Amino acid sequence: MAPRTLRIDLSLPEPAYEQIVRSLRSLLVNGEFEAGEQLPPVRQLATDLGVNHNTVAEAYRMLAREGWLELRQGRGATVLPRSKPRPSRGSKDDFARRLRELVVKAVADGLGRSAIADALTAEAASVRKEPS
Repeated sequence: MAPRTLRIDLSLPEPAYEQIVRSLRSLLVNGEFEAGEQLPPVRQLATDLGVNHNTVAEAYRMLAREGWLELRQGRGATVLPRSKPRPSRGSKDDFARRLRELVVKAVADGLGRSAIADALTAEAASVRKEPS
């Protein structure tokens, strides 16, 4: 089950719950979990990652707010069927802002336009194909 391996780095400035959300979102977008499938229980995942169970619970709550999970007391987190949402103006603006920050950092680190474009194209291609 290697594709589903979650790893976090507690030495990073990014909070652990955000790393968990980012990792799980990537797995969900790429179809690693089917609708109706159960995610690991909060306490199990917390133990596996070496974090407090509240950290995992917060990550699950964030994904539930995004429409990825259904959370039920005593039943855990279930993956919901999710149709492709329409991007809001805010999400487009947020993406553009974060992308610009990454591009500026890449240029500051010496990467050229073609390397940046190639990396963006490769990453976009690695994400699960959109349903027809």
